[in-house]
Amino acid sequence: MKKQVVQILFKALQKINANLKEDEIGNLVEVPPKQEMGDFAFPCFPLAKQLKINPHEVALKIREKIGNTPKGFSDVRTQGPYVNFFLDRKVLALDLINEIKTQGDNYGKSDFGKGKTILVEFSSPNIAKPFGIGHLRSTIIGNSLANIAEANGFKTVRLNYLGDWGTQFGKLITAYNHFVDKKKFKADPLKHLFELYVKINKSKKYEEESRYWFNQLEQGNKTALELWEKFKSLSLKDFEKTYSLLGVKFDVFSGESMYNKEMKDVVAQLQNKKILKEDQGAQIVDLNEFGLGIALIKKSDGSTLYMTRDLAAAISRKSKYNFDYMIYEVGQEQKLHFAQVFKILELMGYSWAKNCIHVEHGLYLDKDGKKFATRKGKTIFMNNVLEKTKELSEKEIKKRDKKISKKNLNERSLKVAIAAIFYGDLKNNRKNDAIFDLKKFVSFDGDTGPYLLYSYARANSITKKSKNPFSQFVVESLDQKETELILKLNEFPSIVLKAYESLNPSVIANYSFQLAQTFNEFYHACPVLKSKNENFRLALVESFKQVLKNSLNLLGIETINEM
Repeated sequence: MKKQVVQILFKALQKINANLKEDEIGNLVEVPPKQEMGDFAFPCFPLAKQLKINPHEVALKIREKIGNTPKGFSDVRTQGPYVNFFLDRKVLALDLINEIKTQGDNYGKSDFGKGKTILVEFSSPNIAKPFGIGHLRSTIIGNSLANIAEANGFKTVRLNYLGDWGTQFGKLITAYNHFVDKKKFKADPLKHLFELYVKINKSKKYEEESRYWFNQLEQGNKTALELWEKFKSLSLKDFEKTYSLLGVKFDVFSGESMYNKEMKDVVAQLQNKKILKEDQGAQIVDLNEFGLGIALIKKSDGSTLYMTRDLAAAISRKSKYNFDYMIYEVGQEQKLHFAQVFKILELMGYSWAKNCIHVEHGLYLDKDGKKFATRKGKTIFMNNVLEKTKELSEKEIKKRDKKISKKNLNERSLKVAIAAIFYGDLKNNRKNDAIFDLKKFVSFDGDTGPYLLYSYARANSITKKSKNPFSQFVVESLDQKETELILKLNEFPSIVLKAYESLNPSVIANYSFQLAQTFNEFYHACPVLKSKNENFRLALVESFKQVLKNSLNLLGIETINEM
């Protein structure tokens, strides 16, 4: 129905010589916060300056040119600087249900980004360490952002930029040479490598040897490279298992090591542009005039840095993928780093630097509100998190289905666990810190992932009793709760666009919860089976299922038919 509103406005605006394209009108049309203000509203502020009259007069002129109330609408009226559209609820119900039925999994998608490419870098765990909770937020948020971009028509490249280079590998090689326990390494290589890394960092005794081995690695020493390749191969194998369980996919696995050769070219470009300076033997870019401090490009000992590699990686990616936008889904502690990267790229003459975006997220906090990292070196591994969440999910599922088979319990509990973890994160604004409380995440009541899956399963239990939930129906009258559900379903396409524009999956997550609440209120107030309006209500329930499924898929959550 929004398209109809846009078309009506476009014709009216042409008549008053207002220059706005249809897509510009579409970006301005909004859903009012209260039903009494209409179903769609058009703000006239942007046209006031163009037409040199106040916004209220613009609204009056637009309403005059619209003429008689268009088909499918019960009223069109002005309220101050707004033109408000009121849909004919019966027409909306019929058209919307048919639209959802026809579009199915594509309902809510748009061609907003058609013809454009967006590259999303996310997850990016460190080689030779088990997948920890520190990279889980980036994985969950980045995966959802990629889904949302695709739903808005963008060609999306999902990139995992692994931490596979740096001085830490000199430490790791040294620790491996001195302390490796072959039995432990064979049983759980990544866990043991992490133990070795923790051990080597407790003593300054091996610092010089560690620097030596990293230098050897950069020089291409065969022994160093063989160990590095072994650590990398074992890590990738372990990461891929985790991603498979989480249902997260990547188009590209990349790493810092890929850009060692390109870094020389970056340094040469910086020298040619005369923006590279020497400071106490190190090479820097002074960004103080932009309020961004000093960016270190090369240490005095000649060793490479994240900054140089990120510059090289960005230039290489633009050449390879010709992206229109590149998103870095990385923690907020890297805010200054990325601001420096983007500013240096701009100073190097790359106009596309303005389309590089750091999408930052807050920290995971323990139940007591403290950082995990501050708890005496306590580290939380993803495998342990998933196992614990599955156990909690199994207990909840068994309460509801005592006869469930072991196989079904395993499959269902994994999906519930992922829904619990993903939604527990994504319902929060990504910029805020999030309390990581698995017991609350797994609850089947309240604002949780399992509650949403339960709502879907409840709807499925209704529709599976009918052979054709989308059978023919008429809309004679509408109950208040039916109307509320219809209006909430109708919001979904604008929600998907809003989530992209704000680069915030919480917009989708919060909508999902509101939709489930609206459905459950409808369910309690409006009997479906054997009611006078059974066919219509069955179609409405099926529409709810489809929209909730589409919404949860954008969050990376898979629905299940029974709980």
